[in-house]
Amino acid sequence: MVDEVVLKNATDTAWTVYRARHPDVGPQDSRRCLLERHLQRRGEERESDTEELAGFGIAYLLRLPQDEC
Repeated sequence: MVDEVVLKNATDTAWTVYRARHPDVGPQDSRRCLLERHLQRRGEERESDTEELAGFGIAYLLRLPQDEC
C-alpha cells in the first residue's frame, strides 16, 4: 500500500518540475492523471520515498508522446 502523503507529494513535485520545463502544459492536463496512476502502480510494486517516486514520475512524463496527450 502506498502512503497517500508520499504519493501526493511525489505527484505534486513531479508535476511542478514538468510544468516548469513545459510552460505550455496546463495545470489540468490529462498527463497529470496518467502521472498519478503511474506513481500509484510504482508505489505498490515497491516501497519508495517521495523523492524516488517524484524522480520516477518526471522520467515517466518525459517519455510520454507529446501528440497523444
